[in-house]
Parts: sequence; structure tokens; C-alpha cells
Amino acid sequence: MSESKLAGQFLDAAIGLLGRVRDEEAGNIAAAGAAIADTVEAGGRLFAFGAGHSSLAAQDVVYRAGGLALMNLMAVPGALGVDVMPATLGSALERVDGLAGAVLDSSPAKSGDLLVIISLSGRNALPVEMALNARALGLKVIGVTSVAYAEETRSRHSSGGFLRDHCDIVLDSKIAIGDAELEVDGIEAPFAPASTVVTSALMQSMMAAAAERLLERGIEPPLLRSGNVDGGHEWNGRVMARYADRIFYRH
Repeated sequence: MSESKLAGQFLDAAIGLLGRVRDEEAGNIAAAGAAIADTVEAGGRLFAFGAGHSSLAAQDVVYRAGGLALMNLMAVPGALGVDVMPATLGSALERVDGLAGAVLDSSPAKSGDLLVIISLSGRNALPVEMALNARALGLKVIGVTSVAYAEETRSRHSSGGFLRDHCDIVLDSKIAIGDAELEVDGIEAPFAPASTVVTSALMQSMMAAAAERLLERGIEPPLLRSGNVDGGHEWNGRVMARYADRIFYRH
């Protein structure tokens, strides 16, 4: 079977975006890694949140092989999008004022913890309010978003602000508005989104930076191993026992 021209074009586009974030976001990635390392060293807890497909990158750093055991998912019921019927309800929930505050108030998050908020557009009420309320509670907030939306669209939050306006550190995914890398004559809609690829890479790169900072300080990063390799379950059991008070997805 011959190669797909469009598949190659998408991969080239994704590689180009990854190159841009590597070169242009290096300082912000390092700062995010240092902030995570600071939180781990100080005894704080780590959380990640994303709504809709942005939740995929948040889930990618929670309870996974090679990941920090302390990273917990800040779950908002129905906000994953595809876990409710109809799926469009998930999009509607992103625009509901007050939801983020209720979730944070009932979560274990407290002052001194760190929250990574992922939102491609950063314009909906849920991620903006999540950042505002988290900082008010004393959490450090890292935002992973596309700055292009803040420059070319309108906020849907009552403050008029975007996610990037309420974060301590911002990582720009460089994704263009519309999140589609390909346009072809004969196909009406643009297609082939790259935001998940790039955002997940940003998340893993900041985790790598955090591990590097911890190592420099003489601290063993609390990492999980694959349960599919010999000794993996035993290793993970020891890590989870040591940090039981900072891991919430196992209770």
C-alpha cells in the first residue's frame, strides 16, 4: 500500500509544533519543572485539570508508568465531555459559572499545593475560574494553553480574562485557533488536530524537568514503574505507601 500524503503532512506539522515548543517554551518548561519540584520538596500535593479533550493530557500524567506518583487528577463530573450523554453536555459544563469553585472547595487541595490547568482556548468559565479560585486558596497554578486564542477571541468568563491571565507560569502550545493542521480541497472542514500531541509533550517535558530539579537537590523523584515489568508492582507499592497522604486516586 502506498504512503498517505496527508498522514505525512500531519506528522510533519506535529513535529514542527514540537520543535517550536522545545525552542520557544524552554524557559517556561524549566520554570514549571522547578515549581513542581519545589512543591514535592515542601511536602505539597500535585493536581492536574483539563476539560473536554484537554483532560487527555491531564490524565496522561496521573497514575502512569514513568510518572510522578504525587500527580492527582482534579476531576469535575461531566467535564471530560465523552463521559456524559449527550457529549455536548461536557462542552456546556465548561461555561457554567461556579462549578470550579464547588469542585475546589470539596477537593483535598490546599495552600502550598500546585495545580496544572490545561485548556486549549483558555476562554471558558471553568478553567478561568479554576485558576482564579486555586490561586485564592494559595495554590501555585501552571497553565497550559494556546496564547493565540487569548489574542484573537473573546473570553467567556465574566471577568473578561483568559486562563493565561490567572496563572503563575504559562506554557504556550502554539496551536492555531481551530486546532486543525490540515486543509484540503474537496474536504469542507479543516481536520487533523495536534493539540493532544503537543500538550501531552509539554506535560511530560515539565515532569522531566521536575525530576531533574529534584535529582539536583538530592531528592529521589517519587516515580512509578510499569506494572508490566518484573518488580513493578512491588516498587509502586513502596512509593504509594511512602506518599500515601499525598496520593488521592487510590482511596
